[in-house]
Amino acid sequence: MNSKVDKYMERQDGWRGEQEKLREIVLGFGLTEELKWGQPCYTVGDKNVVLIGCFKEYCSLLFVKGALLTNAEGLLRTHGQTQAGRTLQFTSMEQIVAMEATVRRYVAEAIAVEQAGMKVELKAHDEYAVPEELTRRLEADGELKRAFEALTPGRQRGYYYHIGGAKQAKTREARVEACMERILAGKGFAE
Repeated sequence: MNSKVDKYMERQDGWRGEQEKLREIVLGFGLTEELKWGQPCYTVGDKNVVLIGCFKEYCSLLFVKGALLTNAEGLLRTHGQTQAGRTLQFTSMEQIVAMEATVRRYVAEAIAVEQAGMKVELKAHDEYAVPEELTRRLEADGELKRAFEALTPGRQRGYYYHIGGAKQAKTREARVEACMERILAGKGFAE
């Protein structure tokens, strides 16, 4: 157990009991416990395997290479913009207790994946879908296009996800307009 994670747990209001139960399960595998990105992180051989996350609606286990795990029951969900990570989400202590055998199976599999040195094949930057509305605006505005092309690939993808995540073309166009100032300033969507 890591004293930094102890302090993290002491500060938790929501999901504290659930996080402590997940911590107990994960520590049973002999992983090294650290605090990374403000969350409990469990490693094997200095490689991240699983994190405990706490959100408003749920707490979760984030498997760093979750895309490589068996997901026959469909319990693992994609998390944000990550290609590799997958989460198991919980909304109660009872759910964690009921799924404890499943949780243990996923943790054991995640450790085996890491120890085997398996890698997630990531999409190349040019394989991402660029929203039409963004493409049109970039073609119409040379300054905006140069600013966008100067962004890192990760920052560009952030805009792809944000703009492309809207269902209606009108909303995607409004998102392009709302993002222009940030793009021209050289900032990513989440900055």
